[in-house]
Amino acid sequence: MKISRFALFAIVLVGLFAFPLPVFADPNPAELRKLTKQASQLNELYRGQIQSLEEVRIQAKNATDNSGDLEARLARAKAEVSSIAQSTYIAGSLDGTQLFSLSGDPSIALGQAANMTYLANERVNKVKSIQTLIDKSAEAKRTVAEKISKLKKEIKTMQGKRRQIERLLAKYGFQQPGGSSGLTPRLIAVRAEIMRNFPMPYGVGCLRPGDPGEHGKGRACDFMMSSGGRAASGADADRGDALAEWLIKNGPRIGVMYIIWKQRYYDIRSGGGWDPMSDRGGVTANHYDHVHVSVF
Repeated sequence: MKISRFALFAIVLVGLFAFPLPVFADPNPAELRKLTKQASQLNELYRGQIQSLEEVRIQAKNATDNSGDLEARLARAKAEVSSIAQSTYIAGSLDGTQLFSLSGDPSIALGQAANMTYLANERVNKVKSIQTLIDKSAEAKRTVAEKISKLKKEIKTMQGKRRQIERLLAKYGFQQPGGSSGLTPRLIAVRAEIMRNFPMPYGVGCLRPGDPGEHGKGRACDFMMSSGGRAASGADADRGDALAEWLIKNGPRIGVMYIIWKQRYYDIRSGGGWDPMSDRGGVTANHYDHVHVSVF
């Protein structure tokens, strides 16, 4: 007995939906919140956002969000396929013998045949899209697991550096912002020394009331290398590079905590050296138009 196209389609769907996906645990938002809280506590303990922790946290959050989006798309695709399968079942099948033996208006028969062909094509395309989504979903879960594991390791590493960082913090002492500028004395001194050595035709932005990071605490300045929203180029980009190198060289003397420039960060608490940042969504967010400087 021949198997109908609908029955064959049903077997394909069972194969897609019933067999287990590659084994990766579903992303756990509660675990990410817990790790985020631990990272926040370390930031507080070490007097400022630890860029390596923030970078991995963002990667983990983005991966978790992406995995959730793919799961939602997969659920919608499965529902669409079920709807197509139901439509096919209701419409029935139509073979060549039936088409040529039908009495009445042939355009009706041709229209029905065209409709069946459309449904068949839709089924094939949807099944292919579901397989693609299944593959992407499994990959997304694997990525989440990797990022969560990386965040745990980074938190453990920074916790292990506590004594070293406490000695570093003791070396520079603790300063509160004061005066009308709302900046710490150290930042005022660092800003003045930078501006003695580097022209700043596009200005400098420091205090940002309400900012949860160092700008809001009076411990960070942005040294603009363009008019804003436009990546620095030519001599402006060269000046940014020169400033970043000067800060790395002189940072231990003047109390620089970390630098961000051209989608990279240099944080002396996590060992120094340039590390890449994830795409934050724009020229300014990725620090292509300014050099960010935070001090102890």
